[in-house]
Amino acid sequence: MAEGFGFGKLVAIAIVLLAIYVATDPFGHSAIANFPDFEAYAVDGPSWSETPVANDAENRLQRSEIKFLNQIQGPESLVFDLQGRGPYTGVADGRIMFWDSQNWSEFAHTSPNRSELCKPGPTPMANVKYEHICGRPLGLRFNKRTGDLYIADAYLGLLMVGPQGGLATSLVREVDGIPLGFTNDLDIDEEGIVYFTDSSAKYRRRNFMQLVFSAENSGRILKYNPQTKEASVLLSDVQFPNGISLSKDGSFFVYSDSCAGRLKRHWLKGPKAGTTDIFAVLPGHPDNVRTNEKGEFWVALHCRRNLYSHINSLYPRLRKAILKLPIPIKYQYQMHVGGRLHAVLVKYSPDGELLEILEDKEGKVVRAVSEVEERDGKLWMGSVLMSFIAVY
Repeated sequence: MAEGFGFGKLVAIAIVLLAIYVATDPFGHSAIANFPDFEAYAVDGPSWSETPVANDAENRLQRSEIKFLNQIQGPESLVFDLQGRGPYTGVADGRIMFWDSQNWSEFAHTSPNRSELCKPGPTPMANVKYEHICGRPLGLRFNKRTGDLYIADAYLGLLMVGPQGGLATSLVREVDGIPLGFTNDLDIDEEGIVYFTDSSAKYRRRNFMQLVFSAENSGRILKYNPQTKEASVLLSDVQFPNGISLSKDGSFFVYSDSCAGRLKRHWLKGPKAGTTDIFAVLPGHPDNVRTNEKGEFWVALHCRRNLYSHINSLYPRLRKAILKLPIPIKYQYQMHVGGRLHAVLVKYSPDGELLEILEDKEGKVVRAVSEVEERDGKLWMGSVLMSFIAVY
């Protein structure tokens, strides 16, 4: 393993050096030439020294219990209903499944185009090529007043299904004339207003690595009012917004700035209303974020930050150059995650102070966690890449 990882580091260095050459193009051969000051094209992002160095020396996530092995594929988001039943989770074949304490059953689905193409596959990735037909439910939240389940489907936009389940009703497919391209996550305030993310108007979920490397910034933070049935834009020109969660008092929400590895905070109330600031610099690249009963924020990191992914996060020009290299995306992805999939969870106070970190550095038990839901003293973990749910 050590030798393989050492080789991987050499490959990463070679890719970076080659990409820098292509990006700066000292001999003026490419269409992106004549940029003498490479540093000037860095984006706003944390420095390497700002990255938290805290780690979980005990690898506590290796003590997690694996539940429902191979019974569900790619359970990204986990929710419990108003009666405490569940979990409910969206899976790779486009369905929302419900655990009734004894068995899994289909609760709802997002696409009306159910067919043989949408049958459950043997792995979480088996259904990727049919996601645009079958749907791919990601973020899930219950409206605590009505019991309705709201769904962020990567391809079908924002949807809702009643407590009885069935085919979900489409609520939002476009905002201000721009179709939702990669609906990702959502949260709901006490009045029923839905806040949700659209990660990109250009790239679909199945092309998420192209989104990461292209520096494309057509992502948006949106809100939907179920009373007026109107959707509007809160933030635009955002690069890969991912998870989103309201503060306990509803005065702000935080969202995952995936490429830069940060949580950003947008104020909804008070003297700072309408402004956005940096809530926390993370030790890695975040997926979903969830608020617990104390108002603390649990963040699931897709991977820890490494020097390769950090440099790429700061220099979009470099990322674009790497994307043009004749290197399969899967190898670029391996470099991005540091050579192997692992698991990292971090908890922040309502003021953005790092409180706790849990890991499985070797990915022996848990890998690539997409979301963590704290419930009754346990952490429930889902992932688009796992064939089970983990509980710590």
